[in-house]
Amino acid sequence: MYTTLPAQINDFLNYLSVERNCSKLTIRDYRHYLETFASWMQTSLPRKKITDVTLSDIRKYRVFLADKTDEKGQTLARVTQNYYVIALRSFLKFLTKNDVDVLEPSKIDLPKTESRSLKFLEREQVDRLVMSVDTSEEEGVRDRAMLELLFSTGLRVSELVSLNRDQINLERGEFGVIGKGRKMRVVFLSDRATSWIQNYLDMRTDSYRPLFIRYSGAVSDENNGEKMRLTSRSVERMVKKYVVRARIPVDATVHTLRHSFATDLLTNGADLRSVQEMLGHKNIATTQIYTHITNKQLRDVHKAFHSGNK
Repeated sequence: MYTTLPAQINDFLNYLSVERNCSKLTIRDYRHYLETFASWMQTSLPRKKITDVTLSDIRKYRVFLADKTDEKGQTLARVTQNYYVIALRSFLKFLTKNDVDVLEPSKIDLPKTESRSLKFLEREQVDRLVMSVDTSEEEGVRDRAMLELLFSTGLRVSELVSLNRDQINLERGEFGVIGKGRKMRVVFLSDRATSWIQNYLDMRTDSYRPLFIRYSGAVSDENNGEKMRLTSRSVERMVKKYVVRARIPVDATVHTLRHSFATDLLTNGADLRSVQEMLGHKNIATTQIYTHITNKQLRDVHKAFHSGNK
């Protein structure tokens, strides 16, 4: 085990990559969080090593996070501050397992954050969203296919843009996807999503590997069209554009469509375990955030017994 903090952080990130099989995005985020801590230590605790850090020092770091502002002068949200602390606790736990005498990670508490309201679209709103796409051009057909695919599968945006043409089985209406933590799961296509993806692929004259490609910027055939692959940011902008065009009164994102997928299944009677599998949640507690808005039994009880319904 290395003795300098940057080397220890790098060792931890290698552990996340090799042994924990974490995604590149997760490792990138953890690197940012821990390098922020290392920079703070260098400024605020210049004479200390990680083995000298106390609970009092951690409290000072949390004050620093609470006061930290971004380029727009905005402070970090409480939930974002927690991400920094969670990364630090994981790092300290890793060091402890490797016999480095550091502060016990469990001594660092996480404050409760305000529960955020779960945004999702009603089925009628989803229909308005997808119908707002002009499908007279290939780019519009691509956008319609993506929106239908998102609502049909509940894919994360990173999962969507990483899809390749050869992994989609339109005949069976299903395909495998590797999600968070490199966890493999099978997702299923609705008839509508299958139809629009087929329409889109039929219009394509290229042989590029990515399922969804961009239509702006320089054309590049390099590496089976890898540079033509649509980015997550482009997909987010695309969704925002159609939300505005459809005049949907929800600040919907790609993740809103993921919520809408889960809500639609549970509202129509799907069991929680099945939805957990389809979303790729490691813990069913994560899936349970949907139950308070989709519990049909509670809805039926309210309908039958609340005096305001008489």
